[in-house]
Amino acid sequence: MATFLYKLGRLAFRRRRYVALIWVALLALAGFGASSAATATSSSFSIPGTEAQKAFDLLEERFPGGSADGATARIVFKAPEGEKVSQAANKAEIQGIVGELKSGSDQIASVADPYTANAVSKDGSTAYISVSYKVNSMELTDATREALEDVGHDVQDSGMKVEIGGDALQVMPETGATEIIGVAIAAVVLVITFGSLIAAGLPLLTALIGVGIGVSTITALANVLDLGSTTSTLAMMIGLAVGIDYALFIVSRYRAELAEGREREEAAGRAVGTAGSAVVFAGLTVVIALVGLAVVNIPMLSKMGFAAAGTVAIAVLIALTLVPALLGFAGKRVMGRKARKAAEAENRPEEKPNMGTRWARFVLRRPVWVLLVGVLGLGAIAVPAASLEMGLPDDGAQPKSTTQRQAYDMLSDGFGPGFNGPLMVVVDTSNSSDGKAAVNRVSDEIEGSGGVAAVTPAVFNKAGDTATITVIPKDRPSSVETENVVHAIRDAGDGIRSDTGAEVLVTGATAMNIDFSQKMNDALLPYLALVVGLAFLLLMVVFRSVLVPLKAALGFLLSVVAALGAVVAVFQWGWLGSLFGVEQTGPIMSMMPIFMVGVVFGLAMDYEVFLVTRMREAYVHGETPGQAIVTGFRHGARVVTAAAVIMMAVFAGFIGSSEQMIKMIGFSLAIAVFFDAFVVRMAIVPAVLALLGRRAWWLPRWLDRVLPNVDVEGEGLRKDLSEDGPAEGGGERELVRV
Repeated sequence: MATFLYKLGRLAFRRRRYVALIWVALLALAGFGASSAATATSSSFSIPGTEAQKAFDLLEERFPGGSADGATARIVFKAPEGEKVSQAANKAEIQGIVGELKSGSDQIASVADPYTANAVSKDGSTAYISVSYKVNSMELTDATREALEDVGHDVQDSGMKVEIGGDALQVMPETGATEIIGVAIAAVVLVITFGSLIAAGLPLLTALIGVGIGVSTITALANVLDLGSTTSTLAMMIGLAVGIDYALFIVSRYRAELAEGREREEAAGRAVGTAGSAVVFAGLTVVIALVGLAVVNIPMLSKMGFAAAGTVAIAVLIALTLVPALLGFAGKRVMGRKARKAAEAENRPEEKPNMGTRWARFVLRRPVWVLLVGVLGLGAIAVPAASLEMGLPDDGAQPKSTTQRQAYDMLSDGFGPGFNGPLMVVVDTSNSSDGKAAVNRVSDEIEGSGGVAAVTPAVFNKAGDTATITVIPKDRPSSVETENVVHAIRDAGDGIRSDTGAEVLVTGATAMNIDFSQKMNDALLPYLALVVGLAFLLLMVVFRSVLVPLKAALGFLLSVVAALGAVVAVFQWGWLGSLFGVEQTGPIMSMMPIFMVGVVFGLAMDYEVFLVTRMREAYVHGETPGQAIVTGFRHGARVVTAAAVIMMAVFAGFIGSSEQMIKMIGFSLAIAVFFDAFVVRMAIVPAVLALLGRRAWWLPRWLDRVLPNVDVEGEGLRKDLSEDGPAEGGGERELVRV
């Protein structure tokens, strides 16, 4: 592989104008596709194989035109102090709005008058209008949204407070200025690392081109493939991080080759042939982890994984082709003034031990202590993960300034927390001899169970073979008590089915969230086994070792559990919550553990590959295990540190998002990269390698014969170049420096 990539790097350097033109053309083509594509009108959410989804599908079949998947809105009214919503003036205002809504948009399916739908609180202070739409929230027109937002303005003049909840006002999440700050921090780190504006700007430029192509392609295909807004956000987040990192490693290797006296084209070829091999395998681990999300069998999550994996693949291709092409345009200015002067000097001063060298020597002297401190420290941070509660955020997790959050709070105060998450019980009586009796029994069972605030009368479809019952829990939608209510209804349904033949199904947003969380839990171990197993095999091929990949996988698990503990402490317990803009604590997003496993594993293996391949190369070429560790840190620690800081900055930039899910993802990935890069890879890994010694690189002979030799260390390339004669400008030198 190294030889092929060496030739590819030289070709891209020589044909740099064509290579740059091709990538610019691809960016323009993707941009044109995004701008000319129809606006994404759908972003469906389905969970195949769950009871909530089965009930949802049954509603669409038995209640045609009922808009089971349509958007909903609740317009909540609170009377002025000392007044009631039932007073003549207030009632007239609210009923006037009901009339306006019915005639305000042809996308509205139904509008429920609060005075006939029992939607007035017992104390008379609060009422709400329920609005159902024919289409989902992503298909609502701007005119329909504006009509909904404007509906309460006149009423507020009369003194009533009006707020709007539901998913009808759902919009693209705002990430805020902190995302730009993250990129700015990355730029500063690159300038400090390279000491050259050109060298610093090149990884940023190529990463932005890659993300531009990836996100534009996602936007262009969003309508066709039913991609949600979170898909492009994730692709941008990961694409920026790995795009900058991969280009950083190629540029760093290129500068090292120039410092050795190579000619520019030769330096570019060797940079891509050596560091590029590590980029390919690091990218493969990320792609495996993201594509592996498909095993969960949730279409939305699978699409997010595939889209982000595509953006990572683009980042790898850009690092291997566009980066050497742009290095050709940059010339030796990529070195910076000080580096150029040092390279031109005939008597170069002896290089002083850098921070990476000093740290590696310290770890070699105290491996047991470093290992204990690292493991115990991460173990302590991981303790809150034992209290993990999972769910999906609702309007109660929105910032307090939003109308959705205020409507949520008003409903909780006026009617009880459960009104924000009603359950829909669907009773299929097609196989029952007495459908009405079966439905009555269902209602009686639900009313007799604990944790229920109200049960509405059953509503049958025209055929009379299906009924719906709305159940209002006593507690908020994301609480454990509400989850227990769902399970209690389902347990009772088993007995009803055996006695009457009627099938009882529970659905609604709250039940969907519960089923989603359960599906995430069930898929975690199989997904973990798949991803870690495939990556373990890949790393065995890269490192020609059994213990090094095993150590890499165990270290990753430690960093992920510690990061999950930090997420629980901040978002569930509220520790330092105000610092990160967490206004409402609650359960952790149910996809977070499996999502962190997927994304963080791929990113963690980046540092493992970049750092340990240099140690492997040094060991193969005669250094002792201890010397190889020092060599790896001397050449790799500075660049890996810069890469980790950049990745953390990019991820942390998304903490400023107004969307709780994006905020949580940004925080979790940033803290996980910190733990994995600086504690696991920089401390625990060298400590374990120091304790293992030569045993770290042990591989059974039969396995050595079976595994393919991909030449990540560039040994084959070294041999080929030696046979062709010494390279210009300095003979055969060290080949691999990451």
